[in-house]
Amino acid sequence: MIKRSFIGLTKPLLKYDALDVKTPAPLVIQPSKKVTLFLDKAFNFKDTILFKIGDSVKTGQKLSYSEDSDVYVISTVTGTISSITPFNADYGKTYTAITIDVSENEDIDDQFSTLAKEPTIDTLKDCLAFIPGNLPAGLFPSTDASPSIETIVISGVDRDLFVTTNQNTLRTDGEAIKQGVKILKKITGIDNIIIITPDYLMQDAGITGAEVRVINTEYPASLPHLIMRDVLGQVVPAGKNCEDMGVSFISAEAVASIGKAFSEGQIPLYKHFNLIKKDGISTLISARIGTPIHDILNAFDVTLNEKDRLIIGGPMTGLAVYSDDYPVQPDTDAIMVQDRENIPLVSDYPCINCGECIRICPANIPINLLVRFLEAGQYEEAADQYDLYSCIECGLCSFVCVAKMPVFHYIKLAKYELGRITTAEATNA
Repeated sequence: MIKRSFIGLTKPLLKYDALDVKTPAPLVIQPSKKVTLFLDKAFNFKDTILFKIGDSVKTGQKLSYSEDSDVYVISTVTGTISSITPFNADYGKTYTAITIDVSENEDIDDQFSTLAKEPTIDTLKDCLAFIPGNLPAGLFPSTDASPSIETIVISGVDRDLFVTTNQNTLRTDGEAIKQGVKILKKITGIDNIIIITPDYLMQDAGITGAEVRVINTEYPASLPHLIMRDVLGQVVPAGKNCEDMGVSFISAEAVASIGKAFSEGQIPLYKHFNLIKKDGISTLISARIGTPIHDILNAFDVTLNEKDRLIIGGPMTGLAVYSDDYPVQPDTDAIMVQDRENIPLVSDYPCINCGECIRICPANIPINLLVRFLEAGQYEEAADQYDLYSCIECGLCSFVCVAKMPVFHYIKLAKYELGRITTAEATNA
């Protein structure tokens, strides 16, 4: 819901979606013929990979890239590997895409069941990095110089509009979250675990064993930087992240997945997410990680026409994909389909200095000045002079832009390009 002032002196008010009292259980969608898993490492034909085309895999089997790499995925089905290819995602991100032909009979790998009897941080890192909800990398310091984590914040709220995935988990899987909290405290040694919730789910959050903190329902209150400021009383400096401040954020779904994994001796494979159809109606779905989007759309008779838009995530921060073969990932909280007739206009019209973006920006960035440097590709000047790295990437600037400029995407591109330049300079040095 959005509210605007008649005289235009106050910012628009966006509210997060809340669960209906009678919200049904997520509808389960099974993959039909194939699943595709993304291994978080660039594919190189020269590498000696520990699996190959034609290999049979079991449900729950760990597929590691190589002997000297910690990167792996968990097979979510039983079947045969039919393809291993590179995949290029947004902003230079590259993966190794593993396609598995699904077998009619399911065979469960039992390797994890033995390790689950005694939870350890190594088991969590080596077996559960691919669970629904996506474990944060910051929870596992990579070097002795990495910042130590002193506080774990569980997000029982969702980061974008129209999304209710974590709220649903908090309402329906409270016992699993409680078990997950116990395990996290035991294996990490971190006692300060906080769960963030909207006020109407306080009772559900109270049984988890974590300290309960309530946030308001105005977007973008659930973003980590704002939780750090408004709930924990810590401001994250520009260019730093929450882990640098000793705080790691983890979704309620990921904590529930940890609880279920060690309690049941099996790695969870089903991801919960919202399917937002062309009419704006949102439905809770449960599907195996790796299920192609076209299987989900077919189950709901959703037809993609030319120039329709397919978005992973919500309307404020989601990213478009260009094929319905794209699979459900551990961090997929929403899939949104936009009809070509309802896609908001994006233009290359210049900034008109209306001030709407400045008024609504939660980080108080002079966006009207910043965007001029971004348009010109002067990214270093934008970072040095106009607080590029203070942006928390909420997307509100694009939402209110009268000129219909893609400000949010300018900012994302600038951060990516600067990161690429920094990496290249470090490599050359």
